[in-house]
This record gives sequence, structure tokens and C-alpha cells, in this order.
Amino acid sequence: MRTPPPRRKKIPRDPENDYTPDAAEARRAFLRAQTDVRLEHISHYSFDPSILPGNIEHFTGVAQVPIGIAGPLLVNGEYAQGEFYVPLATTEGTLVASYNRGMKTLHEAGGVKTTILDDAMQRAPAFVFESAREARAFGAWLTGHFAEIKQAAETTTRTGRLRAIEQYSASRILFTRFDYTTGDAAGQNLTGKATAAACAWITSNYEGITNFYLESNFATDKKSSQVNILRTRGKRVVAEVTIPAALIEEHMHTSSDKLFRARQVASLGGFMSGVNNNGLQSANGIAALFIATGQDAANVAESSAALGFSELLPNGDYYGSITLPSLIVATYGGGTGLATQRECLDLLGCYGTGKVLKLAEIVAATVLCGELSLGWAILAEEWVTAHDLLGRNRP
Repeated sequence: MRTPPPRRKKIPRDPENDYTPDAAEARRAFLRAQTDVRLEHISHYSFDPSILPGNIEHFTGVAQVPIGIAGPLLVNGEYAQGEFYVPLATTEGTLVASYNRGMKTLHEAGGVKTTILDDAMQRAPAFVFESAREARAFGAWLTGHFAEIKQAAETTTRTGRLRAIEQYSASRILFTRFDYTTGDAAGQNLTGKATAAACAWITSNYEGITNFYLESNFATDKKSSQVNILRTRGKRVVAEVTIPAALIEEHMHTSSDKLFRARQVASLGGFMSGVNNNGLQSANGIAALFIATGQDAANVAESSAALGFSELLPNGDYYGSITLPSLIVATYGGGTGLATQRECLDLLGCYGTGKVLKLAEIVAATVLCGELSLGWAILAEEWVTAHDLLGRNRP
């Protein structure tokens, strides 16, 4: 006879108002009783918990992540122009120093040029039919009725716009990707609601669909994927710089030709290992910026995909660039309006509407600075020394 499980002890919750200091204290008292751990540090915070609905459930306290500042970062962008002091939230020693060194050198090189190439957020429904022929016929119908589908989708949103519906066939299934622009929001929830409305119109106006799934995993939420590297998810942004050879020798204690040769080796190593990018540490800067500015941290999985490219120019100067094909950022909604996160966005001049492309350019420029700085440190054999000096939290 199976032994019944122990009685489940429910975490306290106030059904009237669960976002108060008293509600949080009730949960901490519950945890003390269950675990005998006193949560002295997570209980200290400077904002009113009433701002948290929509951001978290069972609010109990805060995780305090140190924030360091790197900069000034000089950006010559279409939306981000001038100098920026970049907040990086991390517990990894040397990270801020590394990005700061890259920013210093690229500032002397004239700054980082940034360009937004595309903007698209997806939801990916799948439609199943009796045979492949029915799936093909539906695809043609879908193309012919795009205007009506777009109208249905956009009834749910003030800022989202349906740009296109991509189609990918396999067996008797038509996989689709509904591509939207989403204003200053990251857009995953927006696109889900809009696509649900669009699919309600589709299924009520087309016969023969045997099964329908609002998300087929083809949008690849919170996962890096080849389709998003090729087709874009979020913002597709490029950061590039040309560094004089003399500047590399002065600051990085190496030469531009040695740097280019090392990049070739690193690209081949990345290709052989099957990683999602041929760079060195894109996730480092992106994660630190995401935590500081209230982005969805799990989107680092997609956003850290990076395509590095470099050239040794005929005059000996070094051209370097990074392309982020699936950078998911927001300056409105989600965690961006929380107290400390909004301060960090304000520091960059990036809080609120009309600022998301500016933030995307700052992120890409920051990533390029970190990529080049780490490459220089490895080549000059300073990487291990720097971590030994700055990256060990000795008791």
C-alpha cells in the first residue's frame, strides 16, 4: 500500500492584497518556521510592494545584485548618440573592468557605429490537416487573406502591428511565424494575445483544420535557434568599429595582425564546438545589462546569439563588428518600471516610449566592447592575471 505524501504546507497569501510589507513578512515568518533560516537581507528594499502586481507572485523580498558602471561608452548610432555610462549588474569580478577597458579604447578610436537592421517578434501557430495537399491549400488561403488576419490581430493591441506570416511546411502540418513590431515592449505577451485573436478568425473562416496549436515551439521562446539567427527575433542590430593599429599596440599590448589571426582561430573553434555564436562573451554584458535594466533575464538565451566578423585592413587597422540577430529588449512594461531598474534605464536615457531602439544600440555597442577587450586579454596573456587580481572573492 502506497504511503500517502506529507500534508502540503501552503505558502501564506492575502487574497485581498498580497502586495504589502505585511504579506511579505508573513511569508518570511512562514519560511523561518519551516527552515529555521532568518531572511535578514532579502527583507530590505526601498520601494512600495504595491508596484509589483504583474511582475511577481508570493513577493517575499529582493535579491541584491551589485551594480558597477562602465564608460563612457561612445556610440555613433541612429538612435543612441553620444556618451553613455552603462550599469552592469553582476557578481563576476573583472566583468565591469573588461567592458570598461573596451569602452575606453573604442572611445579613442572614435566610438562604436550602430545600426538597426530589423525588428520583429513572433508567435508561431501550427495548423494540422488531413494531408499535405490540404496544408498547401491552406497556405495559399492564408496568403490571400492576410489583410483580414492582420485586422483581427491588431484589435487586441495599441502598439503591435502584424508585418507578415511566414510559412514552413512539414508532413501535413503548416508551421507559421506571425511577425510583429511591438513598440517599446519586448512583445511576447502582446504577440500571444494578438495571434490568438487572429487564429480565432482563421479557424472560424476556414474549414478542414483538424488540429490547431497557438504555439508550436517555432518561435523558440527563451531558446537560441538558427531560424531566429537567420530571420530575426526582437531587434537585429550591428555594432562596428575601426581601430587604428597604433591604438591596439598602445592599449592592448599586441598587434592588429595577431588579433585578426586569433579571431580566425576563435571562429573556427566556435564552429567546431557548435555554439550559437562565434564570439567570446556576449552573454556576459547582455545578462548584466538585462538585470540592471529590468529585462526578462531568460531572454539572454536568445539575445546572446552573436555573429562576429573582423578584417585586417590594408593599412594595418582592424575592423571589428558584432551582429545581434535576436536581441529582445524593452523600455516600457515588464520589469522596466520597477524602482531600481527604472533608475538604470534613466541613467541611459532609455526609459519609456520611443526609446527601445536606442537601448538596443547601447546593448550592441557594449557587447562589441566586451568582445574586443576579452580577445585582447587572451592574446596578451592578461586574462588569467586579471581574474586572479579582480575575480576572486577571498574570505
